[in-house]
Amino acid sequence: MKIAIVTGASSGMGREFVKQLTGYVKVDEIWAIARRKAALESLKEECAVPVRPVCLDLCEEDSFERCRSLLEAEKPHVELLVNAAGFGKFGSFRNISAEDECKMIDLNCKALVRMTRLTLPYMHPGSHILQLDSIAAFQPVPYINTYAATKAFVLSYSRSLNRELRPDGVRVMAMNPGWVRTEFFNHACQTDANSEVKYFNYLFEAEDVVATGLKDLYRTKKDYSVHGLPIKIQVGLVKLVPHKFVMNIWQRQQKKPKNNTNLMKEERK
Repeated sequence: MKIAIVTGASSGMGREFVKQLTGYVKVDEIWAIARRKAALESLKEECAVPVRPVCLDLCEEDSFERCRSLLEAEKPHVELLVNAAGFGKFGSFRNISAEDECKMIDLNCKALVRMTRLTLPYMHPGSHILQLDSIAAFQPVPYINTYAATKAFVLSYSRSLNRELRPDGVRVMAMNPGWVRTEFFNHACQTDANSEVKYFNYLFEAEDVVATGLKDLYRTKKDYSVHGLPIKIQVGLVKLVPHKFVMNIWQRQQKKPKNNTNLMKEERK
């Protein structure tokens, strides 16, 4: 049985990956992983191939054992793994609890590594791994410092793992979008009590960003993907400009609100 596995599949870009991936890879079943069962169940009506809801909280250790047991029992050929689970919190470190910071590290980094390692034994030449990353990976970002640091890890891990797996014919790519209209903001803005983060230069739609990511994964040899010309220019510039200047610009931008209204989206139950 050929399958695709998508974490964070209940909403946002994870859900879009489930809906779009069959345009690029042929699978018999999609394993959709997230906490919200009802949201996963509703995917069955939106996909052209069978969807198996797998209700797991990837911040919980036993979730990986359950996933391991499922893989051992089914012994599928994993054609595609999309690690889209993750979250961020906006605001000064004073307003973000140590617990939330550690959860960001656990989900954005540790869970991504665990799922990658669990899945690799079931991959073969021609299989693909897409790690959902962020433009925040390319520079330090005050007021989202832990989130940005986790994404820097994802970028480095993905690019180097892609090089290691090249002889095995397994391709790994990080996907680094800018701001995307998803439920991400529902959680990220909860701790921004003093509105330290209020400037969002460009807002993209999840459908478009996911389409670019899948196209780059299957039709190019890139080890990271960036959607939108303005974001590509920004990534190029932060590679050339000292990071202390980049951080200065970012902090000055936060004094000029832009696109910071109507960011919240209704969550699927």
